[in-house]
Amino acid sequence: MHELPVTESLLEIATRHASTAGASRIISLNIVIGQYASVIDDSIEFYWDIISEGTPANGAKLNFKRIQAEFQCTECMTQFSPGYDLYTCPNCGSSRLNLLAGNEFYLESIEIE
Repeated sequence: MHELPVTESLLEIATRHASTAGASRIISLNIVIGQYASVIDDSIEFYWDIISEGTPANGAKLNFKRIQAEFQCTECMTQFSPGYDLYTCPNCGSSRLNLLAGNEFYLESIEIE
């Protein structure tokens, strides 16, 4: 259910920037979502269709770009993308890891007319 306020924020940001640029219509939004971000793109699309009606963003296409998770081991500094064993370093076996990528969620760009 938290996708509704997230989608409302996307709409607000997109319409604000489109208005500043003097655009009459928003064609598409490019959204980045990390593997571990707790956002579901299908839910965003569902809410988008409802809340964008009657705005310059009505009918705009939502393009989602997924970012794969990447960790760094704090013991040996190895960087890796998780496989089946998500929480151990493939080099030294340590479970002391920092998440470097995969938690992102942001509006990367909009296409306007």
